[in-house]
Amino acid sequence: MGNLELLPLSLQEAIRDVEEATKNYDKFILNVAVAYGGREEIVEAFRRHLKSELAEGKVPDEIATELSADKITAHLYTSNLPDPDLIIRTSGEIRLSGFMLWQSAYSEYYFCDTYWPSFRKIDFLRAIRDYSHRERRFGR
Repeated sequence: MGNLELLPLSLQEAIRDVEEATKNYDKFILNVAVAYGGREEIVEAFRRHLKSELAEGKVPDEIATELSADKITAHLYTSNLPDPDLIIRTSGEIRLSGFMLWQSAYSEYYFCDTYWPSFRKIDFLRAIRDYSHRERRFGR
C-alpha cells in the first residue's frame, strides 16, 4: 500500500507480480507500506471520493451532507481489507509515525526494540503472545 506511482515502473511491476502471486492466500494478511504516509492516504481518499461523487453529477452541498466514514474508507489503500487487529512497531520507537491513521482506530499496538530487517519468528510470536493476553474493547 502506498502511492506506488512514485516508484520506478520496474518496482511497480514487481509489486503487482507479488500481489498477483499471493492473491488467493487467505490465512493471513500482511500489509507492506511503500511510499506511504497516513495523512497523504486520507487526503487521497477524500480526493478520490470527491472525484467519484462529482462524476456522478452531485453538487458540493449534497456531497458534504452524504459524507460518511464508510465512504472515505471505501477510497483508502486498504479498502478491500479489514482494519488491522495488531500493529507491530519495530525499532524501539514508541510512536505511530503516521502509519494507518484511519484504519488503526481500534487496533492494538505492540512495540519492540528489534529493527525490521532483524525481526524474527520469535519476535513475531512474542507480539502474538502479548496480543493474546489483551482484552479488546473497540472504544468501549
